[in-house]
Amino acid sequence: MAAPVQFWDRIAEKYARRPVADEATYERKLAVTREYLTQESVVLEFGCGTGSTAIAHAPFVKRVDATDLSPAMIGIAKRKAEEAAADNVCFRVASIEDLEAQDGRYDMVMAHSILHLLRDQEAAVARAYALLKPGGIFVSSTACLGDFAWYFRLFLLSLPVGRRLGFFPYVKSFTRPMLTGSMRTAGFTIVEEWQPGKNKAVFIVARKA
Repeated sequence: MAAPVQFWDRIAEKYARRPVADEATYERKLAVTREYLTQESVVLEFGCGTGSTAIAHAPFVKRVDATDLSPAMIGIAKRKAEEAAADNVCFRVASIEDLEAQDGRYDMVMAHSILHLLRDQEAAVARAYALLKPGGIFVSSTACLGDFAWYFRLFLLSLPVGRRLGFFPYVKSFTRPMLTGSMRTAGFTIVEEWQPGKNKAVFIVARKA
């Protein structure tokens, strides 16, 4: 775990300054997510980065717990929450694997731009299922690199060397059917599924039985 933590800590400030690549798509994802939220919702976001999405949803819910394995990312997120007066967001350092939380606690679990960075995304999806209340919602946005154009897949071949040199994080390649299959295997029903374009992340809303 030390290597990915060091990578994300090192780039945290640069990551925080980077603008959203596709503002319209991001806003649509926020809007769709809010259709499933109420003022009583208790939400978890794992892999929250510098906290922008958790803070954006804070006014619409009772509480957001947001976690990331990078202390530097969490430090920036806490600073942003304070600036936004988002006092119902709790940021803490944790991965989905070691998160200490009671099963059935959350109304929604969010995982944005994180599942393809995990070695075992199936286990993360299953953990999200366990953390949700019956009828709870899992919202994710994931780069299914196995479906991307050939030049993206060719780039993936260079990642092991770049990762050893500290230039890249761990990245896992899987397809959209593999991702949705892992969700169905965990017990989810897919409610909404949207990909804004080729070589774009797949946005999925899934419901726990």
